[in-house]
Amino acid sequence: MKIAFTSTGKDMSSKIDARFGRTDYIIVLDDTTKGIDIIDNTAIANEAHGAGPKTAQKIFEVKADVIITGNGPGGNALTVFKKSATKIFIGAAGMSVEEAYQQFLKNKLSEM
Repeated sequence: MKIAFTSTGKDMSSKIDARFGRTDYIIVLDDTTKGIDIIDNTAIANEAHGAGPKTAQKIFEVKADVIITGNGPGGNALTVFKKSATKIFIGAAGMSVEEAYQQFLKNKLSEM
């Protein structure tokens, strides 16, 4: 299973970004191999509109099964995700990526 985290930094100790579309980074954890990929999403800050769907596209490209974020995607991005089997978990803002991962494993995050 691949898990995508919205993140303010590039490692598991970084904080979960409460924002979805304008998150600085997306950390993708392969739950099976424990391998990590980092997606730099900082260029999205210059986008006037459509940040959520563009970030969603990046997550689709890595074939993430789960997204863990703070507040969740906005309406346009959420519409995109509803057409897929991707599960979205919210409520992780302020946690480190590692803490959010542990909370996910314990079923402590809320699913959208």
